[in-house]
Amino acid sequence: MYFGVIVSDYHGIVERTAIEKDSRIYEWEPLFYIKTSDGNTRVIHQGISGEIVSLEVSQGDKVVPGMVLAFVKEDLFVTASD
Repeated sequence: MYFGVIVSDYHGIVERTAIEKDSRIYEWEPLFYIKTSDGNTRVIHQGISGEIVSLEVSQGDKVVPGMVLAFVKEDLFVTASD
């Protein structure tokens, strides 16, 4: 079993989460929307697919680069890539 970690790339506030615990994610789909201090909204996505086993942040939480947002039980098979 492989676990992946989704981390923030930005300083800001979680504007919205597009996932829930136990939900399935697919490569490169939007996962979190982070509102940065300059007012821009940045999207967090990852090149992994699997099941969300833990959400570490909620809407309105402050985040910094490298902060863990969620843990994913990764699929053991390759999906699609471009």
